[in-house]
Amino acid sequence: MSYTLPLRGAFNPSSDKGGTNPGSFAQKPQIGGALTFSSPDTPGMPAPSEKTAWDFLPTGWARKGAFASAPDGFVPITQLENARLGNITPEMKRVSEREPHLTAEQVRDEVASGRMIIPANIVHLKHKLDPMCIGRAGKTKINANMGASPVSSGTDEEVEKLMWAERWGGDTVMDLSTGGDLDATRLAILESSNVPIGTVPIYSMIIGKKIEDLDKKLILDTLRHQAAQGVDYFTIHAGVLREHLPLVAKRLIGIVSRGGSLLAKWMLVHDQENPMVTYFDEICEIMREYDVSFSLGDGLRPGGLADASDAAQLGELSALATLTERAWQNGCQVMVEGPGHVPFDQIEYNMKLQRTLCHGAPFYVLGPLVTDIFPGYDHITSAIGATAAGYHGASMLCYVTPKEHLGLPKKDDVKQGCIAYKIAAHAADVALGIPGSRDRDDELTRARAALNWEKHFELSFDPDTARAYHDEDLDVDTDFCAMCGHDWCSVRISKEIVEFQSGKADGFKREGVIKSAALTTEQREILEKRGVLSPEEIHKLASKTKRAVLDGDRASCHSDYVDSAAAEDIQTDRLVQLRTKNEAPAAE
Repeated sequence: MSYTLPLRGAFNPSSDKGGTNPGSFAQKPQIGGALTFSSPDTPGMPAPSEKTAWDFLPTGWARKGAFASAPDGFVPITQLENARLGNITPEMKRVSEREPHLTAEQVRDEVASGRMIIPANIVHLKHKLDPMCIGRAGKTKINANMGASPVSSGTDEEVEKLMWAERWGGDTVMDLSTGGDLDATRLAILESSNVPIGTVPIYSMIIGKKIEDLDKKLILDTLRHQAAQGVDYFTIHAGVLREHLPLVAKRLIGIVSRGGSLLAKWMLVHDQENPMVTYFDEICEIMREYDVSFSLGDGLRPGGLADASDAAQLGELSALATLTERAWQNGCQVMVEGPGHVPFDQIEYNMKLQRTLCHGAPFYVLGPLVTDIFPGYDHITSAIGATAAGYHGASMLCYVTPKEHLGLPKKDDVKQGCIAYKIAAHAADVALGIPGSRDRDDELTRARAALNWEKHFELSFDPDTARAYHDEDLDVDTDFCAMCGHDWCSVRISKEIVEFQSGKADGFKREGVIKSAALTTEQREILEKRGVLSPEEIHKLASKTKRAVLDGDRASCHSDYVDSAAAEDIQTDRLVQLRTKNEAPAAE
């Protein structure tokens, strides 16, 4: 049988082209062009825009060769302004270090085009912020939401969740607090975070007030205050217009965005246009002063599959495209927020329509959820949609936790949401052929082929869970696992076939077969929550090595506590040693 692989010139995501995979089926990347890393278009998809942020320069600016010239005396503040002038900022250099497939010059050029943002408030940079980028030329990012509510959580718990989100791969964090001391919570998060922090300022604007009381002074004062605190990006729901409200009337679930619904009520009460649009240029001035990036909010995103891709959602997207142009004209960095519940077949169109209308500005997407009937598991239903969204053009994925639609996420919910979305983002990067994105996968595959469990755990994203699940069934480091057992282990058989390379990679040979180490406290908690083993069985796993090798309060099998000969004796005598078929038994 003959066949032709649909290779289109994409990079191989494996640095050493390990294994037999031919590489990515994505498009050939055009770093510096409209299609950086992109999927092939299904017939009928809108073509990329021919315009970029270069087509929306501020008044008095002019193109000058590869860059632009500004009026005399102009001092650049934002990353966008610096990029337009040809400057490479320290933040751009740091991004290139974190995105090794991009040079600092390429980062600058992507920022100048509007296809990439570096959310880095000049105040937050004085704290612990480690600059990163959001844009389709870079790796797919994930955001974790948190925040105190009127009925749950507080400042200390939110800071703890911030640290937890950073640990589990959150690239940015949004503080969506609507209760407690919002100001103190926000400041504590900003002072503690290494990642960019976003907010939805309208929440703070109306705490203790009615939405009807919202006015220009309150809007601008709140934005200036949060910008001065160091917030890196604001969700501004300026795309919800009066003309869109009749389009929502027949939706099954109306407006599900808090900001969108509040502003809709304001417009109906006052019979005026959305104040975020009315005062948009003044908002831009404040955000430019601190280099706060816009996250243009999707206030009319669908809250169920039945309302997806409707006239209200796409009408708002068109309005956001116009606002993107205006923000660029004011020197501000912009990303655009996208829909939350979208049938799988419509995800590609939604991603590529935004790319067209918003001229390649980064798309920041919630999910999307691809089904509505799995409350409690929406981190899974949405991660499926998020993978497709990342592959088809989204630059950042806003996580969904198991508590979505049900309540405020707790610490473990944050972990579950982050991991689900790291899976989605990583899968999209591999599919797009981003250089090096598959390297760790290949290393883990080599460890798995060699049946090197220690290396296997070490390379996994969550080593504690991997080790705990392994030891739940078989607490000995063997040349097989409990799924198949020894005689049925295909990996072991492949390793033993001399003609196969499988399991024979340099640096992955198993050093010896010993009983697994005792479970850590965290691994023990994982199994306790899992509820499969009895407390007695878990306790046995948690204390097995301790009983075997403890000498006082130190493990005597380690040569840094006792001399090497004594340690070796203990390892040989007290820890389980397994024999392979080719090893002769020791003489009795």
